[in-house]
Amino acid sequence: MRAVALDIGEVRVGIAASDVSGTIASPVCVLPTPEVVGNARTWRRVLEDYEPEVLVCGLPRTMAGEEGPQALKIRTVAERIRSACGLPLEFVDERLSSAEAKRILRSEGLTEKRMRGKIDMVAASLFLQTWLDARTN
Repeated sequence: MRAVALDIGEVRVGIAASDVSGTIASPVCVLPTPEVVGNARTWRRVLEDYEPEVLVCGLPRTMAGEEGPQALKIRTVAERIRSACGLPLEFVDERLSSAEAKRILRSEGLTEKRMRGKIDMVAASLFLQTWLDARTN
């Protein structure tokens, strides 16, 4: 099962996708949030290229595991995206995914400036991999 993950932010959305077998997650791209929410051509092209069967959205939770106001915003935006593209929607805890993405990019020698934009798609691939692993176990 191929999945596409979204790390939804106010400015941009990090996008990752699984392979066809649903085993490995990889970063894809970063798009402006209005393009994804508005079902713009750039977002539709990602959907056409990867042909996902499900959308997996990162849901920000507090360190205690609770949903705060930001989680409600993400749920609302994710539902708009889901209704525009007609795919099933699942949520996964994205706690610390951005911090881990930064650590990975730093270890590859990227500066803060060069990391900008890449963090979101790497974070999406991290929580997508967690979701894929949970489905196979």
